[in-house]
Amino acid sequence: MPKLIFCLLLSVLFTACGPQPNNSIPIVAVHSQPLKKKVPPLDTMTLNYITGKFNPASDPDFVKINPTLADKPDMYMRHEAYGAFLKMYGAARSAGITLQIRSAARNFDYQKGIWERKWTGETILSSGENAPKVYPKAVDRAEKILNYSSMPGTSRHHWGTDIDLNNFNNSWFESGAGLKLFEWLEANAHLYGYCRPYTAKDSNRPEGYNEEKWHWSYMPLSQILTDYAEAYLSNKMIKGFKGCEVADTLDVVKHYVLGINKGCRH
Repeated sequence: MPKLIFCLLLSVLFTACGPQPNNSIPIVAVHSQPLKKKVPPLDTMTLNYITGKFNPASDPDFVKINPTLADKPDMYMRHEAYGAFLKMYGAARSAGITLQIRSAARNFDYQKGIWERKWTGETILSSGENAPKVYPKAVDRAEKILNYSSMPGTSRHHWGTDIDLNNFNNSWFESGAGLKLFEWLEANAHLYGYCRPYTAKDSNRPEGYNEEKWHWSYMPLSQILTDYAEAYLSNKMIKGFKGCEVADTLDVVKHYVLGINKGCRH
């Protein structure tokens, strides 16, 4: 698969809101807006990489994670991000800390499965709620799920640059071994190119997902892809899953794709 400048990966196309056969892939024209940074022109393949429309298992710019470093097999990352993680892992081990990858690259279809299981109530929310029963209105349900889960097409996990480490509960990182691990990452992750995009909400990050102490992003690639998303991604492009009709109402690109720790943009 061809590479762009900055080693960007590229792949498949958009679907309409709701299920479509695999061979129905209309080409979507991107919108234009003033750019805060000089971002190279976008083509359809780049856009589909940003929105997860590809298979990382068959993409040469992705590598399978050694299962001894993860909690399950068959997870993938971008080569550059994985190489940096291995160095960070070794340094953490020297400090008596073991990093474990719990989630890495998730393409559109994978994220769709997570989202729709919560949307239909098959998966109970972390709050203990059954989403369709407690939130019958689509916009309210989507907003609740968006506390911690991305709409398909908007997740940073699409890019292969972002990983979840060790535990999915913020409270685990607040005492004992979890606190020791978290403090080490806060002090050292930047040395390996990693940044935490979902810090506590405050004036620096007033919008977006709730805090995730487990989520870390490889900045040398992810900040470029965030710039692409800011320049070219629109809410109307977020399609192909249950509840996608409220993406524009909630302005998911502005509030969630771009609602990250500002320190992860530099």
